[in-house]
Amino acid sequence: MPGMFSAVRRIYLTAYNWTLFFGWLQVFYLAVSTLWNSGHESVYAAVEKPLILAQSAALLEILHSLAGIVRSPVTATLPQVASRLYVTWGILYSFPEIRTHFFVSSLVISWSITEIIRYSFFGLKEAFGSAPSWLLWLRYSTFLMLYPTGITSEVGLIYYALPYLKESGDKFSIRMPNRWNFSFDYYCNAVLVLGFYVPGSPHLYGYMLEQRKKALAKAKTA
Repeated sequence: MPGMFSAVRRIYLTAYNWTLFFGWLQVFYLAVSTLWNSGHESVYAAVEKPLILAQSAALLEILHSLAGIVRSPVTATLPQVASRLYVTWGILYSFPEIRTHFFVSSLVISWSITEIIRYSFFGLKEAFGSAPSWLLWLRYSTFLMLYPTGITSEVGLIYYALPYLKESGDKFSIRMPNRWNFSFDYYCNAVLVLGFYVPGSPHLYGYMLEQRKKALAKAKTA
C-alpha cells in the first residue's frame, strides 16, 4: 500500500509540475513577444487567461503542503501563494485601470521565469529522481534577482491601484449596518496588505537563502 501511494503521488506531481511548466512557458512567451512588438501597455491583455489559470492552480500547492505530499512547509507556501493570488485576482483582474502599467511586465516576467525553472526542476525530480546540477543551481539562485523584482512589482501595483480602490467605494467592501454586524473596507485591506510586505518579504527571502545554502551544500557533497 505505501508503495502504491508513492507511485500515485509521483505520477500526480510529475503531471502537475509539467502542466504548470508549459502554462508558465506560454505566459512568458506571450509577455516577452507582446512587450517586444506592442509595448508594456498590451502585456496584460495578452497573458490574462493563461496567467490566471497558472497562478490559480498554485492553490493546489497549499493543499500539497497540508496533506504532506510535498516537504515544503505550509508557513512558507501559504503567504507566497496568497500574495500572488491577491495581486492576480484582487488587483489586476478587478481594477483594469492599472493593467497598462509597466510593473505588469516586470511582474509577469519575474513570475514566469521563476516558475518555468521551478516546475521543470521538480518535474524532472519526480519523473527521474534527480535534476541536472545546472538546473538545481538556477532553481536556488535566480530568486536572488527575481524575488526582489517580483516583490517590487507586486508592491508597486498594489500602491498604484490604491486611488482606484478608494474611488470604487463599496466594491468588495461590506458596510454597516448589516445582519452580521460586520464591516470590511477593501481599500484599508489593501493598505494592510502593503504593511505585511514589510516584515513578510525579508522573512521569506531569508528562508529562501537558507534553502539555497542547504541545497547547494548537499549537491556539492553528493
